[in-house]
Amino acid sequence: MSRRAGVLLHPTSLPGPHGIGSLGDDAHAFVDWLADAGIRAWQILPLGPTGYGDSPYQAFSAFAGNPPLISLRRLAREGLVTDDELAAAAAPPGAASDVDYGAVLERKGAALRAATARLRDPAFAEAREAVARFRHDQAAWVEGYALFRALKDAHGGAAWVDWPAPLRDREPDALDAARREHAEAIDHHVALQAWFWAQWHDLRAHAHDRDVAILGDLPIFVAYDSADVWMHRAIFDLDPSGAPRVVAGVPPDYFSATGQRWGNPTYRWDVLERDGFGWWIDRLAAAFAHLDAVRIDHFRGFAAHWEIPADAPTAEHGRWVDGPGQTLFDAARAALGPLNIVAEDLGIVTPDVDALREANGFPGMKVLQFAFGGNARDPYLPHEHVRNAVVYTGTHDNDTTRGWFDAAPDAERDRVRRYLACDDAGAVAALRRAAFASVADLAVVPLQDVLELGSDARMNTPGAAGGNWRWRVRWEALSDERRAMLRELVTLYGRGGDDADATDTPYRQSVLP
Repeated sequence: MSRRAGVLLHPTSLPGPHGIGSLGDDAHAFVDWLADAGIRAWQILPLGPTGYGDSPYQAFSAFAGNPPLISLRRLAREGLVTDDELAAAAAPPGAASDVDYGAVLERKGAALRAATARLRDPAFAEAREAVARFRHDQAAWVEGYALFRALKDAHGGAAWVDWPAPLRDREPDALDAARREHAEAIDHHVALQAWFWAQWHDLRAHAHDRDVAILGDLPIFVAYDSADVWMHRAIFDLDPSGAPRVVAGVPPDYFSATGQRWGNPTYRWDVLERDGFGWWIDRLAAAFAHLDAVRIDHFRGFAAHWEIPADAPTAEHGRWVDGPGQTLFDAARAALGPLNIVAEDLGIVTPDVDALREANGFPGMKVLQFAFGGNARDPYLPHEHVRNAVVYTGTHDNDTTRGWFDAAPDAERDRVRRYLACDDAGAVAALRRAAFASVADLAVVPLQDVLELGSDARMNTPGAAGGNWRWRVRWEALSDERRAMLRELVTLYGRGGDDADATDTPYRQSVLP
């Protein structure tokens, strides 16, 4: 794989007038900024419709896009949104720069509802036909998802397990009646998906024109209150009423002394295997249709996952349960061909996890913030890196590197100073440079670390119930000086992506085309 550099930023964090980033003009301009800096990869978080807590890792669907990211200005150019609706959806003067999801959903939601209602006007026949084509092409998932969202709306946002039993249990007569009763709401949610994915693919095409690849993110588990679980109960470990018997998480680790109880249902891998892993193959196929490569969050769950009793309040008391291992990836490769996957292999990694990743040639992750608490053989230290890896200063789950360094124990900060020959003021720049200098094929730096921002710019604190996923960047921060700094690092450390070489393992390939 050729050496490349990337920047991590979720589209919600982009600038824009409507209180949240979008897939419109600002996203296109950000791609241009990356390309002009020599950055060849834009890493994002999952694109799904966020639910409780606004987390992209707890989406209402593994196949749908997040409607608040739809660009109203692009819809306005098609006449689907009026100038008055654009103005009403804008964040008020003096509003907080971070995302206020409740306010965004209210303001943008009103404009989007007006836009989908406008589709019934004969004057918008072309736009209506485009939605109809999307609906036909994506019927396998979008019909069920749109019905799920319409029913959630009709039941005040209640989880599907709390709906009336005929709907909860998907009795055919009840579903047919619901489709008739909620036809307009279903049409609304289908149109939102058509517009989201049209705008996304327009953005991705622009990125390809600028030689920027998109590295996406796919959580191994899905949210319990999701269209996926409601539609495919048999593949999840649920009791007869639909409640989870056990939930997923991780035992105590670097992030939490009580572990992390995520609450996601776990898979019945035996059922999936009997079906040839059809649902998982469909999920991977959809991801690769939208993205150039995919980071699978919690890759270790394919070897074994931590299973917690559903009634346990924390994650300390659980057990490791075997996953599908190589069988899944053999089936996926047979169906889809090469798998452009990055394995998130952080946390408790056992030899079977390493063996599974290496057998498939998937690069793992090296996070520099984890490198300085041990000895000279710590695998996260740059001199221990391998080529088939992605190196990060930090991830979306870490504090910013400035925030981490300032709060780190004295011994860790001393090791950073001595290892990188830097002082406290230069620590972030030195760690960024170390990532670019690493032998790892891909170096990714969160935009917060490009800008050397403190803890107030942190994206997520694992285990914290609220206040996450809100940070946004301002255009004035994306200065010519920062762009020139990145381009210098790309040039100095040969990360322009033009020196592709032979692969080392049977499946190893260029993760980013």
